[in-house]
Amino acid sequence: MFKIGLISVSDRASSGIYKDEGIPTLASWLKKSIKTPFETIDRVIPDEQSIIKQTLCELVDKLNCDLILTTGGTGPALRDVTPDATLAIADRIMPGFGEQMRQISLHFVPTAILSRQVGVIRKKCLILNLPGRPKSIQETLEGVKDSQGNVIVNGIFASIPYCIQLLEGPYIETHELIVKSFRPKDAFKSNV
Repeated sequence: MFKIGLISVSDRASSGIYKDEGIPTLASWLKKSIKTPFETIDRVIPDEQSIIKQTLCELVDKLNCDLILTTGGTGPALRDVTPDATLAIADRIMPGFGEQMRQISLHFVPTAILSRQVGVIRKKCLILNLPGRPKSIQETLEGVKDSQGNVIVNGIFASIPYCIQLLEGPYIETHELIVKSFRPKDAFKSNV
């Protein structure tokens, strides 16, 4: 079973001041986009570096997630420590994911350059810091499309299935009308 950890990093949502929107947005998008059976493990936590690190380690080391998607806490504000916590528990950095997330967001807002989103690997798990706003989450995952739905800039999810495959995780298939995953021809299931 493909296991996905979903973490919403928010002081206000974790304390009940308002309802979290990050995890429902992620869960809904994943449900309509992934063909492969999967389960999610959800956590809503405050913007505290030690808690973020502890939660990431739990989802990787104890609960064996293949993928973790975080939302929130990626800006330059002093309380935004999600990338710092993510980098602190990483075995390897995957800089292309952060670069692509900012490239996508720059099509919509000039302040995308303020984002500190990162992608890392811990053991065999890919961990990605996504933005906190629901619209931005979807744009980051799907990419930039024209009015006919043609992809102008690929979303980050196009690369996730193959990355997880390279990490010896499950083979993941997507619904191509939403996001077409990329693999080299010799990496398709019929060729593996």
